[in-house]
Amino acid sequence: MELHEAAPPPPAEVKHLLETPFGVVHAWISGSPRPGRPSLVTWPDVGHTHRTCFSELFGHPEMSEIARSFHLVQLEPPGMEEGAPPYPSGYQYPSLEQLAEAVPGVLQGLGIRSIVGVGVGAGAFVLAKFGLLHPEAVEGLVLVNLDPRAKGWMDWAASKLSGLTTSTNEMILGHLFTQDELAAASPVVRRLREHLPAMPNAPLLWTMYTSRGDLGLERSGARSLSCPVLLVVGDNSPHEDAVVECNAKLDPTQTSFLKMADGGGQPQITQPGRLTEAIKYFLQGMGYMAASAMTRLSRSRTGSVTAGEGERSRSRTLSRGSIGGGAAPPPTANP
Repeated sequence: MELHEAAPPPPAEVKHLLETPFGVVHAWISGSPRPGRPSLVTWPDVGHTHRTCFSELFGHPEMSEIARSFHLVQLEPPGMEEGAPPYPSGYQYPSLEQLAEAVPGVLQGLGIRSIVGVGVGAGAFVLAKFGLLHPEAVEGLVLVNLDPRAKGWMDWAASKLSGLTTSTNEMILGHLFTQDELAAASPVVRRLREHLPAMPNAPLLWTMYTSRGDLGLERSGARSLSCPVLLVVGDNSPHEDAVVECNAKLDPTQTSFLKMADGGGQPQITQPGRLTEAIKYFLQGMGYMAASAMTRLSRSRTGSVTAGEGERSRSRTLSRGSIGGGAAPPPTANP
């Protein structure tokens, strides 16, 4: 895990509760909407609240600049907020596709017209699905550990058999972390293992994640993501192969792929500084971050960036002013 200086206090959060057809979504908001600029909207992975998933990332000193520059909205799916009571037995939790369908109403309730989304795991799937359904509302997506594939019947059967001998919380941990991280019982793993029993509804979301449909991504047409995308995965992550496959299905002129050495299963927690730099370059390419904001990359450990297979096959390290793949930066930056 990275070591960095103590972060300044984060901007004050204001909680909003938003009714949707699929339950109440909690929104934690920092800052105010800025004219001509999208809101930065996060969605956590299964087993996480917005704090356990993103506090290291947004608490990093370099990320505070982004927090100051954007209207930050951190969403939590129904029943996944801290202190949520358990749903009654037999409750039908919404599918990931239904959660994506709930996002427009949430944004409308908050007066948000467009977003840059940051999602991890199940949250990455939800935001990617939202991007497919409502491309006009999405200016960019940072997707960590995105697995766009539906689980086949063999995967389903294996999951059922595993569930006979392994608790749901342990299966969630196996989704979040690498085998090496679990074996080492790192502080992050121990913290999440202690946290999961306080999330009584996480098994319901886990069931929906493991029974999700296929995103059906294509490079062009109605099934393509028309916005810039930054795909992120850690070395030896449980999702490494899925993210590589996803990268091959996206438009190479719009997609950047960051494979983080030593990133583990949760790079937004274990490598927040390096991910912050990647996000800054990504936003700069969209015209939202001035070049002067890029200050610490040369002091970070070098990461690898791969732009995919075939005509996209190339590899290079992160260096000041570049991140692999993706669209060329606009000629001017928004203030």
